[in-house]
Amino acid sequence: MASTNSSLKFVITGAAGFIGSNLTLALQEKFPGSRLTVIDDFRSGDFKNLTGYRGDFVAQDLATLDWHEQFGDEKFDAIFHLASITDTTNHDQFEQVHDNVESFRRILDFARPVKTRIIYASSAATYGPASEASVESNGAAPANVYSFSKVIMDNVAVREANEAPDWIIIGLRYFNVYGPREAHKGVPASMIYHLSKQMKAGQRPRIFKNGEQKRDFVYVKDAVEGSIRALDAQTSGIYNLGSGQARSFNELVDVLNKCLATNFQPDYIDNPHAHYQNFTQADLTNARNALGYEPQFSLEKGVRDYMQWLYG
Repeated sequence: MASTNSSLKFVITGAAGFIGSNLTLALQEKFPGSRLTVIDDFRSGDFKNLTGYRGDFVAQDLATLDWHEQFGDEKFDAIFHLASITDTTNHDQFEQVHDNVESFRRILDFARPVKTRIIYASSAATYGPASEASVESNGAAPANVYSFSKVIMDNVAVREANEAPDWIIIGLRYFNVYGPREAHKGVPASMIYHLSKQMKAGQRPRIFKNGEQKRDFVYVKDAVEGSIRALDAQTSGIYNLGSGQARSFNELVDVLNKCLATNFQPDYIDNPHAHYQNFTQADLTNARNALGYEPQFSLEKGVRDYMQWLYG
């Protein structure tokens, strides 16, 4: 599909958010003849993220949106579903599960009759605490209600795909994504963003004690490329999108010092979180095989690109 360019029609939900806006602008660039429609209620997005966007915008709450009423019999080549309540500090279990799962169910109901390809955001958070690279076949161990809602979405997606083998539904488990257009998120923005701000302000970067916690930091340009590659996947599946590398917070501070031409020692603070992920790493075997996904940005290269974008 991705090789043909003329008049492809895509819907992107959550397109005013971080990954959604980067994906929308990349689709617009990659498929200049395409017709894009984005849906967002601005709960965790910002219109400024879509500067330069040339398509349609539907301001609606996906948990109550009647897709048939909104779009009638319009056919789409793919629906990218990135919208969700992304604030993991929102502990309202009903709201998180209801809004995330019911929004997804409404999309599936709309897409089912014509088997519209669906590419949706799952999450690496579904794996819970890990000490080695996470493989998609690992059991779910959600530590908060946000990741629980993503587990249910995965369960529903697998059920639907099994019942209709000719309908392609792809789940993408994004790891620790960072990059342009995340600042509007505030506290949930990446550590890379927050630490760089502290360092630019002349402060020592604050990280949790001893700084040896490790994360799979994936640059948003890689996450977007993997998402677009899902347009060509031949079968349904759920795939990890990460860098494939686990890097420590101490290493991250070193990388930031190099990129910002600073020389700060970390300021180690106590970790107040009881359920903290001390390790994340994506096993990329399945994403490589099914999507041809190959991350292009090491932490060094991604942070350098991001710092240029942030600070010029």
